Amino acid sequence: MPAPKLRSRSLRRVYRKVPGGRTVLHYRKQKSKTGHCALCGAVLKGIPRKRPSMMRKLSKAEKRPSRPYGGNLCTRCMRKKMIEKARA
Repeated sequence: MPAPKLRSRSLRRVYRKVPGGRTVLHYRKQKSKTGHCALCGAVLKGIPRKRPSMMRKLSKAEKRPSRPYGGNLCTRCMRKKMIEKARA
């Protein structure tokens, strides 16, 4: 029987083969959802899919692309926004 804290269905079950040859069940936290564009809702490229505790350990450059609106808008929406700003 697993420890009470591991009985939660929110944890992901991973089967691992141990050096003894038997297969055991390990419990891992689930991955967080991917980042999405604020305008169109498309999945953002260049953003790691990590838990908030792991994201805190990353540098600013690793968390999101270093371009205007990086980590907030997808490239298509970013281009539209830049063109719109240039016109105004």
